[in-house]
Amino acid sequence: MSLLRPVPDPGPGEQERGCPIGVCDGTGWIALEDNTAAPCECRKQRVGRAASAGMGTGVPKRFRGVSFERKPVCDLDPFVLRPVRTFVERVEQNVAEGRGLWFAGDVGTGKTSLAMLVSLAAERVGRSVAIYPVTRLLAEIKDTYDSQSGGNYMRLFRRLCAVDLLHLDDLGTEKRTDWVLEQLYSIVNERWQDQRSIVVTTNITDLDQLREQVGTRTVSRLLEICGEPLPIMGADLRISSAG
Repeated sequence: MSLLRPVPDPGPGEQERGCPIGVCDGTGWIALEDNTAAPCECRKQRVGRAASAGMGTGVPKRFRGVSFERKPVCDLDPFVLRPVRTFVERVEQNVAEGRGLWFAGDVGTGKTSLAMLVSLAAERVGRSVAIYPVTRLLAEIKDTYDSQSGGNYMRLFRRLCAVDLLHLDDLGTEKRTDWVLEQLYSIVNERWQDQRSIVVTTNITDLDQLREQVGTRTVSRLLEICGEPLPIMGADLRISSAG
């Protein structure tokens, strides 16, 4: 009797895309000489994608090719790039241990590009990633309160807290209300307690101002997860490139 394990259906489109690391035939399994099968390393990536499916925006088309060798990242201050390179080189361990990064600075200086670079690196090693502009995240949470939408607040909350890496873009642009403060604190606090990784971008460079905007407790926990914000200052690169 054959000992070959049944190969699960790879799902719509998976087999056509093939193995992302070029090892298996796209099924996620490698046939061995003794008529058994071993899981391919790409299964970790597939599991990560499945865990975060339907969450956030995904990596937007504009940022899918972001890298240290391409603009705008390659033109950024080496002082800023150094810790980001170090984080990305050990991204699997960093995410597993609940460490994150925090980018703060002027509009259009490359903060989101750097954050997307980290999120892409985490995806490539099979970690689940959810990317949210904070205003969209709050809108999705509000939508779960609408009985007509079929949303479920606790289901969304659990997924936000369980995803390996939560990428929060443009923190501080949301309208400040008691409800907003409560939502942000609940998510960040839960991830802090469970040692889950967060990547943050914000245009607010003054920590006291940010404490006023999103709450002292939230900022305190972000500092523990991400460390001090990496400052990214300068001219708006979008305007420069357009000129």
